[in-house]
Amino acid sequence: MIESNNLSRTRFEQLYKRESDADVKERMLLVLNVIYDKHIPARVSSNLHRSRTWASDWLKRYREEGLEGLKTRSKSGRPPDIPQGIVYKIQNKLASSKQGWTTKQVNDIIIQESGIQYHQIYIYTLLRKWGFKQKVPRRVHVNTASKEEKERFKKEQERYWIISTTTRRMDSR
Repeated sequence: MIESNNLSRTRFEQLYKRESDADVKERMLLVLNVIYDKHIPARVSSNLHRSRTWASDWLKRYREEGLEGLKTRSKSGRPPDIPQGIVYKIQNKLASSKQGWTTKQVNDIIIQESGIQYHQIYIYTLLRKWGFKQKVPRRVHVNTASKEEKERFKKEQERYWIISTTTRRMDSR
């Protein structure tokens, strides 16, 4: 059985009520139900609409690390090429203009400020990540049919499959 890590139920409930992160709060609810209320982990995970492995992983982290184990850790991965201060400076420069920017212009600003050059296509990803939207959306569906083709399409007779009445009489015999 999992130990309660020397926290009383009332103290754990106080910490649960003060927690602002919804994910951590959900994990604390799991611990509260399993450890303090002695419910079965599989049942609790089902009630939380989570998998059993999710529950066992978080209970294991709680057993090994206590409340700190329930908090979200920073993800490992490749660090960004542009430092956060320079990103903030570029974002302010882009946001201050009402005219809009082309990806080429944004790429030039990034090179000027940071000395780092990105591929033209990645600039779209960066701008979306930074919260910018395209001022003029790209055309997704291009209407290429001619007027004659449209009229011919409209005038075509609709064809439906019709169940013959003779077939029905034969089946009912």
